[in-house]
Amino acid sequence: MVLEIAQIEVKAGHESAFEAGVGQAAELFRRAKGCRGMELQRSVEVPTRYRLMVQWETLENHTVDFRESADFPAWRALVSEHFAAPPQVEHTVLAVQGF
Repeated sequence: MVLEIAQIEVKAGHESAFEAGVGQAAELFRRAKGCRGMELQRSVEVPTRYRLMVQWETLENHTVDFRESADFPAWRALVSEHFAAPPQVEHTVLAVQGF
C-alpha cells in the first residue's frame, strides 16, 4: 500500500468551496484503479492548509493510471482554482505500525 500525501495551500476565503470540490471529487477517486481510500484533513493552526491523503495499491496506480486518466483533469477542474500554490505531493509506505 502506498499513501499519497498532498499538502495543499488554498486561497483565504476559498476553504468551503475547496472542501466542496474535494467532496465532489471523491467519486473520481473511488473509481480510480487501485485507489483504496481518500480523506482530506484541515490544519487547525493554519486553516488554509490541507493534507489530502489517498491510499493506492501501487505507486503507478497514482502516477500513471490516475494521472493519465480522464478523471485527473476532472479532479483538477474541481479544485485547482482554489490553490494558492501548487500542491506538494509525496508518497510513503508504512515503516512501523504502533497499534
